[in-house]
Amino acid sequence: QMQLVESGGGLVQAGESLRLSCAAAGGTFSGSFMGWFRHTPGKERELVATIRWTSGSTYYGNSVKGRFTISKDNAKNTVFLQMNNLKPEDTAVYSCAADSRSRIGISLQPYLYDYWGQGTQVTVSS
Repeated sequence: QMQLVESGGGLVQAGESLRLSCAAAGGTFSGSFMGWFRHTPGKERELVATIRWTSGSTYYGNSVKGRFTISKDNAKNTVFLQMNNLKPEDTAVYSCAADSRSRIGISLQPYLYDYWGQGTQVTVSS
């Protein structure tokens, strides 16, 4: 059973940066996508970024384009999220997710992901 282990959340001021990591433990990841979603109370879970595991193609939520970068290390079964120029509205619980199935299309919706990390809090103060 694969487990996703996240690290890197915390409290920063607006304009600063954070880097999140998510390691897939329990075997070699061979699915289609690994990505990050975020959630705040009263709002739907939102796609932050996702990356196709084979090609490295990346997809971003509109609110983070140009500020966040998703990357991966296949050898370490790890995905990273570099978050620059953070804003107070980026405050949320960030969860790593993995779509373990083969897929031709793009996994942009949370229901397509079958493995989830425990979540890490990111708080950006103004």
